[in-house]
Amino acid sequence: MNQIVSREVWLEARRKLLAREKEATHLRDSVNAERLALPWVKVDKAYVFDTPTGKRTLADLFDGRSQLLIYHFMLGPDWDAGCPGCSFLADHFDGALPHLNHHDVSLVAVSRAPLEKVEAYKKRMGWKFPWVSSFANDFNFDYHVSFTKDQLAGEKVFYNFTAMDSSEGHDELPGLSAFYKDEAGDIFHTYSSYARGPEELIGTLMILDRAPKGRNEDGTMSFVRRHDEYEESPKAQSCCH
Repeated sequence: MNQIVSREVWLEARRKLLAREKEATHLRDSVNAERLALPWVKVDKAYVFDTPTGKRTLADLFDGRSQLLIYHFMLGPDWDAGCPGCSFLADHFDGALPHLNHHDVSLVAVSRAPLEKVEAYKKRMGWKFPWVSSFANDFNFDYHVSFTKDQLAGEKVFYNFTAMDSSEGHDELPGLSAFYKDEAGDIFHTYSSYARGPEELIGTLMILDRAPKGRNEDGTMSFVRRHDEYEESPKAQSCCH
């Protein structure tokens, strides 16, 4: 249990922390500015995805907007369910969609599982956000979130802009990639983030960071379950009964 102090002592400690929080906010603003200033890479390769409305190109996924965010959702061809961590993150998408779409941004999840598996898991989770399959193309491999058995059998795999030991790899890994389409229809890869990089998309974690016990985890997101897999907890007793 934390130290119990007077209100005056608490205020002094809180003001010290406030100064650090302001530093963190200013650092975040600075990092965001550097992110927006990154150079871009033109996407010359053609990608065609399987979607509920038929075959769609990468350009089609923009859905009439100039900006596209793709979440690389871990759901492999042989998987029976999506990654719990990716599912936790994706729980936050539907509420954000109207705001993103009205700010010229489309958000789409992409997985290497066949479309029928994507659709089945999406239905189970009750999600509405766009989710397509890259089963028939190299998109996941080109953006370093899927790995072949041969790659995993080698010494190194390339993930999070680093050659890491294959023993730390997996056939599917998470990430977020951003793209821009200009008026001529040319597409540019502007940004990607992997591992814990997209963590700020998980609003629940940001809320927990303000709770008395924080994330209260044994490892990164060790407490997370798919939202339909949490055990029912007893209802709190009302103080009036």
